[in-house]
Amino acid sequence: MRIPAHSVCTAIRDDIVAGVYERGSRLTEELLARRYGVSRVPVREALRTLEAEGFVVTRRHAGACVAEPTEQEGADLLEMRMLLEPLGASRAAQRRTEAHLKVLRGLVRLGQERARRGNSEDLRSLGSWFHETLAQASASPAMTSMLTQLRHKIAWMYTVEAPANPVESWAEHGAIVDAVARGDSERARTVTALHTERATTAHRLRFPAQGDRPDRVRNSQPPVNMTGLRH
Repeated sequence: MRIPAHSVCTAIRDDIVAGVYERGSRLTEELLARRYGVSRVPVREALRTLEAEGFVVTRRHAGACVAEPTEQEGADLLEMRMLLEPLGASRAAQRRTEAHLKVLRGLVRLGQERARRGNSEDLRSLGSWFHETLAQASASPAMTSMLTQLRHKIAWMYTVEAPANPVESWAEHGAIVDAVARGDSERARTVTALHTERATTAHRLRFPAQGDRPDRVRNSQPPVNMTGLRH
C-alpha cells in the first residue's frame, strides 16, 4: 500500500494494535518502507515516536522490535485511565463548548437507540467516539493526547467483552453528558469514575502470562446512580 508519509506512524501503530506484527518481532525500516510505500525517513521517525509511546523498543543487535508489555504494565494502564477519564470529564464540565455538547448528545442518542434494538455492532465505535469527544471537551491537548495513547495501548493489550446490559451502559453515558452540560464538574467526575471502573471489569488480557488465566479485572462498583439526571 502507499500512504502519506505523515500517516506512517498511525499505520504502523494500528497494525501493531491489530496484531499484524507480533510482540517481540523485528521492525526493519526497509520492510516497513516497502509495505507502506514510503522512504525510510518517515519510517525512522515513526519508530522513534512509537518507542516513546511504548509500542516499540530498540534492542542491541536486533534494532527496533515490537514491545512486550507485562501484565503489570497493562494493569497500570487501566489504573491510569481510571484516574484520567474522570479528571477529563470534570474539566469538560468547565470548558466544553456547545459544539462538544451537540456531538456528545448525538452519540448518546445513537448509542441508546442501538442498545435498545440489540444492535451491538456499532456500540464499540460509538463508545470510543464518545470518550474521545469527552476528552477533547476538556480543552487540554496534553490530557487528550495521553488518553488517546492509553486507549491505543489498552486496545492492544486487552480484549473487551460487550457489556451485559448495553442499555444501562449508555444510560451512564447520558448521565455523564447531563453533568457536563450543567457544568457540574464534581458530578461529572464521580459518574465518569464509576462508569470507567465498571467498564474495566470487561477487559481481558490478550497475552496472559504462561499458566495464568485471562481473568477479568476485578471490580465491585455498583451501577451509576442516574436519579434526576435523565431528561
